[in-house]
Amino acid sequence: MLLIKFFLSSVSESAEDAHENIIRLKTLHDAHETRINTLGRARVNALQLFAYLERNPIIEINKTAQALQVSYNTVASAVKRLIDANILVLSSGRLRGRTFAYKAYLDILKEGT
Repeated sequence: MLLIKFFLSSVSESAEDAHENIIRLKTLHDAHETRINTLGRARVNALQLFAYLERNPIIEINKTAQALQVSYNTVASAVKRLIDANILVLSSGRLRGRTFAYKAYLDILKEGT
């Protein structure tokens, strides 16, 4: 009986943590989407990249351009705008194959692990 209570308590706690993270991710999404919507004409490409980031929070420009079926320059421009908006960060400083991360999103996912 004690083992069942412990198990149910653990499951309940995990569910609460997951629910809190979902709320935090939704709040982050809404705040960043609002920020992106201020970019004028550039917002369309930035929103496309942003949607991709939520499925792939660590990216390289070339691979992302291929995945989104847009030009390298289109993704590079959107990446720059998201960096300027403090949404995306450079995570490797190599000259070729630089990677960028949606750090705030990853930080929420990493908490408690």
